[in-house]
Amino acid sequence: MSVQQIADQTLLALGRRLLAEDYRFVTPTPLTHERVLQRFATPLAKDRRDAFGWSMPFDHTLFPTEELARLEQAGVVERDGSAWRSAVRWSSLEGLLFAHSAYPTTQADAVFFGPDSYRFAQLIEAHLRQCFEPVRRAVDIGCGAGVGALLVARARHDAEVLAVDINPRALRLSAVNAELAGVNNVTVYHSDVLNSVEGQFDLIIANPPYMNDSQHRAYRDGGGALGEALSVRIVRESLPRLHKAGSLVLYTGVAMVAGQDPFLESVLPMLTGDTFGWTYRELDPDVFGEELLKPGYERAERIAVVALTVTRRR
Repeated sequence: MSVQQIADQTLLALGRRLLAEDYRFVTPTPLTHERVLQRFATPLAKDRRDAFGWSMPFDHTLFPTEELARLEQAGVVERDGSAWRSAVRWSSLEGLLFAHSAYPTTQADAVFFGPDSYRFAQLIEAHLRQCFEPVRRAVDIGCGAGVGALLVARARHDAEVLAVDINPRALRLSAVNAELAGVNNVTVYHSDVLNSVEGQFDLIIANPPYMNDSQHRAYRDGGGALGEALSVRIVRESLPRLHKAGSLVLYTGVAMVAGQDPFLESVLPMLTGDTFGWTYRELDPDVFGEELLKPGYERAERIAVVALTVTRRR
């Protein structure tokens, strides 16, 4: 096996151990995470949940010596002064366990997981409950840790499910998370939206980045004036790739300006006519309010998370 394969197998073995130990952690917003850590003068993990959920530094005694050495060699943990720190975080969702980037997610190739992941999961599961058309082929655009792809694959065992992303780290973690979940109908592909994959789909899902990020981190920066560009692009490039009766389910965020929704205004021309049926609603009217204090958001009055579902009629 290659060095990367060994590292991935080490991470997989850790995930299996955490599952066996009934490890659970619900990942909050970064602001909530910061506030919880501020309760400690010097945070130090007392157990694996502290180390792999709250991303606290830990003493070497938290792991047997040989296991700690394997985790370090695989890049799962790293030294932090006289202590250690995990480079990954493990989060629970719908009975599954997902590896993703540790807090804080400052790296350019960080793989994010948080409250948006839980809302996205609820949106997908609601769609699948209401969808009576067969799902033979599905794709999760910008899969990140693989939340969408795994939920579709678990619910539709006969479907071919593609997990695509431009971030190699996201693809590696999605593959590990899929194997940990025991689903064998997920395949990962490096792709900028749908550029590297061919054919039509019965279901296209996406939870793209939607913030205006000055550091241009791939998991966070949606592009455009207020983070809307990637979401608009996904709609534009996905609609021609839908089979008849196929659906696009897009979860994204919108910076509202003077009571107007710039994302909806941008995609409405694509949805006119009788080719597509669609629904659109706000799932949460006000998220990440702290972002309004940052440059670029001077005109925004709130950031809402929204769901756009488009179904091809003919």
